[in-house]
Amino acid sequence: MAGTLLKEQQISMLREEIEILMDERQSLLDAAGAAAVFVASLDSAKLPRSAYRAAKLLARFLNSLPDETLQDALEKVNGKSAH
Repeated sequence: MAGTLLKEQQISMLREEIEILMDERQSLLDAAGAAAVFVASLDSAKLPRSAYRAAKLLARFLNSLPDETLQDALEKVNGKSAH
């Protein structure tokens, strides 16, 4: 009986942790989507050198995301901007 209670507590803790991770993923998708839209809207010829380097770094990180993740991020941002 004590073993069953312990397992139930562990399952509950795992569920809570998964919910936290899913919430964090949603926030990261929001940030990545907004960053992708921002980078896509920049005119690199008009950026100061320091901003150009930061935009290039951000673009490199965005491009390293799996296609599905970046697509999810863009869909989240596009869905929010439509409302």
